[in-house]
Amino acid sequence: MEDIPLKVKAIIQVLGAPENHVQETLKKVVGKVKEVKEIQVLKEELADTQQMEDKKLWSNFAELELQVKEMGALVNFCFDFMPSSIEILEPEKIGGTREPLTNLLNDLIARLHQYDMLLKNLHAENLMLKKKVED
Repeated sequence: MEDIPLKVKAIIQVLGAPENHVQETLKKVVGKVKEVKEIQVLKEELADTQQMEDKKLWSNFAELELQVKEMGALVNFCFDFMPSSIEILEPEKIGGTREPLTNLLNDLIARLHQYDMLLKNLHAENLMLKKKVED
């Protein structure tokens, strides 16, 4: 696949507590995206932080429109920032239509989120086991 610039829409979500930590973390993540030389942030829209139904966690997201230098930079962006979703806006055709590539990237992101959650759960279990052994 040739190295052509891509215009994409990405959603980056942060979940946690307390509310101000979620807001600050999202701003820092967007700031880190802006530092990537292969990516230009064309538009950025930060949503209002919302309290989750369980009332213990807060959620916030940023919708970004990005100009990405080439496909490799987009894949790196997916690994580095684990967006909730990606939509390729331009070009219309990338060796065919853009939809299969958009679907592939979203499947990749879903798998990354599954592995991330699995690792976090294993890490938490490991910490609990260590604590029991120490007690």
